[in-house]
Amino acid sequence: MQTNVTEAEERRYAELQRMALDFARDGEAEPLASMVEAGIPVNLSDAKGNSLLMLASYNGHVETTRMLLHYGAEVDRRNDHGQTPLGGVAFKGYGEIAALLLERGADIDADNGVGMTPIMFAAMFGRTRMVEQLQTRGASLHRRNRFGISARWMVRMSRFFGRVIRRLGRRPSATVWRSAA
Repeated sequence: MQTNVTEAEERRYAELQRMALDFARDGEAEPLASMVEAGIPVNLSDAKGNSLLMLASYNGHVETTRMLLHYGAEVDRRNDHGQTPLGGVAFKGYGEIAALLLERGADIDADNGVGMTPIMFAAMFGRTRMVEQLQTRGASLHRRNRFGISARWMVRMSRFFGRVIRRLGRRPSATVWRSAA
């Protein structure tokens, strides 16, 4: 049996998909939940491969992240850059969201590009609390990125530079992550 879809129906569905992606990005949990319940795929992704979960978690929306996980969003679904939601929140320093992802089985040592694990991103961008949280949850310090640099070395350097920066009274900027902004 073949189903015929009109151009108008296709345009409307594309519009609904854009709305769902915006709701995830903006943390609009209730309307997004209604859309998922009505049939929008919980693992819907944008043109860059950012899933609803990636968009919600990367932008710091705890309740939207929780809701998407409740409906079965793939916790380790990667975007087109190979980044996972946990890698994104480790980079951003969102501890509560990291805890949610880890409770749902996120791979704590997933390669998020060039061998970089979530703890490496957290260390690289001075997210000290995130580093401690991931270490406590069992993140490996023995993993090496593709340049041969270990997570242990990155964590040590992060702590060292963190002390230097605190003495100077500055915060590092974090503009390298290419994801769901």
